[in-house]
Amino acid sequence: MHKYWLVFLFLIILSFSNNSKSIKKETIVGKVVAITDGDTFKLLTKDSTLIKVRLANIDCPERKQPFSNNAKQFVSKAIFSKTVKLNVLKKDRYRRYISNVIYDDSLSLCHELLKNGFAWHYRKYSKDSILQALEDNARENKLGLWQDKNAIAPWEWRDRKKKKPKE
Repeated sequence: MHKYWLVFLFLIILSFSNNSKSIKKETIVGKVVAITDGDTFKLLTKDSTLIKVRLANIDCPERKQPFSNNAKQFVSKAIFSKTVKLNVLKKDRYRRYISNVIYDDSLSLCHELLKNGFAWHYRKYSKDSILQALEDNARENKLGLWQDKNAIAPWEWRDRKKKKPKE
């Protein structure tokens, strides 16, 4: 009888710890139908569900920020209208699927963006040494946004916009 109570208690704890923002790690395959910006796009699944995808562990320049259009064009050329595979990590508060994206059978979109200098490794959320090495290499070789000596990380750019007094 005591074992059943432990199992029951365990199941209750498990159900409370299951955060609504997170989902089971899963793989989703679909066709890219829209590019929002360098790190966000829309995917149409095989069952005709439209989902919004946000790339995990990186951050591309914001709109109106230098190299924003370059990042968006890079992503568009890489995945628009193609079938890609999402390795979903979780859902965020905006209901976007935070994912690692694989295209052309084996290329990681996050890796390719960092390698070509169109994104920052988002170290606040990731300790991935490969992502950091890709950013460091692009920075060292002044690729993409790293041509700009005063490149501002998107999270800093967003903070500055929030703090800027409205006129």
